[in-house]
Order: sequence, then structure tokens, then C-alpha cells
Amino acid sequence: MRNVKLSKLWDQIHSSYWFIPSVMAVASLALAFIMLSLDRTDKVEIDYWWIYTGGADGARSLLGTVAGSMISVAATAFSITIVALQLAASNFGPRLLRNFMQDTGNQVVLGTFIATFIYCLLVLRTIHGEGDGYEEFVPQLSVTIGTLLAIISIGVLIYFIHHASTIIQASYVIQNVSEDLHSAIERLFPEKIGCGESEDSLGVEEIPMSFEEEALPIRVNGTGYLQAIDHEELIDIACKHNLLVRLQTRPGKFLVQGGDLVLVFPGEKVNKKLTKQINDAFILGKERTEQQDVEFPIDQLVEIALRAISPGINDPFTAIRCIDRISAGLCHLVQRNLPSPYRYDHNKILRIIAEGVDFQGLVDRAFNQIRQYGKSDAGVTIRLLEAIATIASYTNNSKYCQILQYHAEKILQDSHEELSQEQDRKDAQERYSAVIKTLDCKGAIKNWD
Repeated sequence: MRNVKLSKLWDQIHSSYWFIPSVMAVASLALAFIMLSLDRTDKVEIDYWWIYTGGADGARSLLGTVAGSMISVAATAFSITIVALQLAASNFGPRLLRNFMQDTGNQVVLGTFIATFIYCLLVLRTIHGEGDGYEEFVPQLSVTIGTLLAIISIGVLIYFIHHASTIIQASYVIQNVSEDLHSAIERLFPEKIGCGESEDSLGVEEIPMSFEEEALPIRVNGTGYLQAIDHEELIDIACKHNLLVRLQTRPGKFLVQGGDLVLVFPGEKVNKKLTKQINDAFILGKERTEQQDVEFPIDQLVEIALRAISPGINDPFTAIRCIDRISAGLCHLVQRNLPSPYRYDHNKILRIIAEGVDFQGLVDRAFNQIRQYGKSDAGVTIRLLEAIATIASYTNNSKYCQILQYHAEKILQDSHEELSQEQDRKDAQERYSAVIKTLDCKGAIKNWD
């Protein structure tokens, strides 16, 4: 977590449309300078067939045509990108725009066209013919490179046409969000954090009896979504001042200025300097990100599914794809240990009590809304039950299995109430029986009141 702020900075840069094109534009400046420098020396042989050997007028015409074409194509590419963003916002939700903004392919395409345009302009201004009042100079190697960049730009244009028609497809968008979910799981739960689950009771015992009475809150000094927490920095602060800090929030939550951020024990050590140091370890932003928020990709998949099964769109197949991807992510998650809330320093002294995610909360976010809005669709209902059976087959955790059984019960109950066809209700009952059979094999069946 030491590089949390650097990671946040890179995420902001990666989500912008200016960084890669700017880098490529600067690279074109350097390339033009290098090529023109080589053309002004006698160390480069120009007897190869592929090097431009025409005069000044031909070089001007060639580079002028390339430059004019590139700026026109760049404007067209930008217009197509804006249309793709509008389609994405209307079909998949405005929260998916960030995923499109992070698309490196579109940024490289725009950068290639701009870089070629700048390079041609810089070389064009150095060309002088016999009647121009200057010493005749035709940078043949530089013109050749300009021609090569034009050919590369044509290939990039072909790629862009294919790419622009691909990124707006539902399957592509869902797959990208699913990859973000798996990456978040790998990043946030790579190994045991803090103490293990079996040691949670030990962490509770280490909390001072007077914690609630003597701890004082530190208020958040801004408003926005909590995007990341630098836990290592917090531990360093807690060690330096000999504190015990309990977090009152977690990444993904919306914070209002003046709200409780953490509780600090002992409260007598709270001052303006400490308040600022702790606030600096919390990174706020205008929107949620998946950097430390594993719930965010799940919410994105749920949003796509809800839009798909809405009466205006009525596309249950897209919703079923989202359910498949959610189930794959939860299958990945149940094979890992969720982190303990208790974080220790190098001397095994309890320093931070974090507010973490739990499996029940994640499953609720994944299935509740889809179940509620899709309960009248037999296909969605059946796939939800199949997804629960699949997840159950990947875990031996009895608590997880009981949570999955609870959701299966709710889905079955809704199917009996909302599905009008008897055969659909029988199909749902069969899928539910498969869930119970899987859970029964693991000895996790529980009777819910």
C-alpha cells in the first residue's frame, strides 16, 4: 500500500485522453529533430531505393497532403469516440464511461494521428527550393520517415474502425468489467492481511476496555467517494504517536465533510497536525474506482444487468451474461481468505481496526437487485440459481454456504410468486434442488426462519 498515491495518480493519468497523445506528440518533436539533424550531415547514405529522392516541391506536396489528411482523420476519430461514449452511457450506464476512457487503444490511435501531423509540419517548414531565397534543402530522410508514418497511420485507422465497433458490444464491456473484478480480487486479497480469521477473537481482546469512552473522532476534511486508504501510512502514524485507530468507513463509501473518519485512542493525542496527517492517508475522488473497492465492479455488472432487463430494453441474455461473470468472480473470491479487520505493526501491537467487506455483503450486492427486478423472468431466475450452485461447489466454508442457501431460498420464493407458467416454476424448483444437493454434500444446510 506504500504506493497507493502513486497508483491513484497513474489511474487518473490512465483515465485521461490527453496523456498518451501528449507523450506521442512530444516523441514526434524529438523524432523530427533527430531526422532533420541526420539530413543536415553527410553521414547518412541516401542511395537506397526506399528513400525519397524528389525535389522541394514534391516534398512539400507530399508532407502537406499527409498533414492535412491526418488532422482530418484525427477529428473523425475523435467524433467516433464521442459517439461510442454516448452509446455506452445510454446502454450500459454513465459509470461505465470510465472504462471507455481507460481504453489505451483509442488513446494510441488519437496520438498516432496527432504525432504524424506534428512531425509533418515540423519537417515541412524546413524544406527550401531554389527560388525561396534560402539555400536549397530537401530533408530526404525526414520526408521518407513522414511517408512511413502515413502508412502506419493507415494501419492504425483500420485498427480503429475494428476497435470502435468492438468496444461498444455488450460482451466486450461485460468481459472488461469482469477482468476488473478478478484483478481487484487478486490485488486486495493476495494473501492474509493482518491476523487470520481464527485469531479475530484475539484482536477483540486487545482492544482497551476504555476505548469507547476515551477515543475521539477525527473528521473528514473533504467531500467525495473514498477511493483508497494508505494503510501503511496509517500504521506509521499510529506507531509514531502510539495510537489505536478504528476506521469508520471503507473504500467505495461516500463521505461528507465533517463526518467521522476514524476513532483515535487515546483521544487526548488528537490535534490539528494529527488530523491532517490521518486525512492525508485517505484519498477522496469524484467517483468510485476498483483500486481498493471490490464492490465497484460487482455494482457495474449489476447495473448492466438491471438496464438489460428493464422494460425499455428487455434483453435478458445480456443480464444472464452479467450473472455468469458475477458468479465467476464470486467463485474466485470464495477461494481466498477475506482480510481480518485487525492490523498490527512490526512489534505485533494492534494499531488499526479496519472496516472491511464481508462475503454476505458482496453476495447481497451481487444478487439482491437482479433478483428483485428479474423475478418475473424465468431465464434470469434459473440462471441465478445455477450461479449459486456453481459458487457453492467452489467453497467448503459453512458460513458462505448458509449465505448462498439464504439467497437460493429468496429466489425460489420469488419464482413461486411471480412466474406465471407452471413449467417455469418446476424448472426453478429443479435448479433450487440442485443448489440444496450441492450444499447438503458440504453439510451446510440450515433452516431459515
